[in-house]
Amino acid sequence: METAYKTVMMKPYDKVAVALMTIPAGTVIEVTCLDKTYIIKLVDEIDFGHKFAVVPIGKGEDILKYGEVIGMACQDIAVGEHVHVHNLEGKRGRGDKIGAGQ
Repeated sequence: METAYKTVMMKPYDKVAVALMTIPAGTVIEVTCLDKTYIIKLVDEIDFGHKFAVVPIGKGEDILKYGEVIGMACQDIAVGEHVHVHNLEGKRGRGDKIGAGQ
């Protein structure tokens, strides 16, 4: 397990952690938040500042980061996968989701 890579996870119920440096695909890392520790093998390379799943996230589930909902999974997301615009749909500011006449 690699310990040189740094990540941050703010709340124990978050579904993602954030890479504080670029971490190569296939790296096995430990992510700890309060009383929870996850051992994760990264599926994808995770660039600095980007998110990765620490738990499985089902299609349609809310994605929590820093204790806040940041969007919804638009497909199933496996542990260690990159979480970004290709598999996360934002819920805020979506003018296209407003019905006619509203």
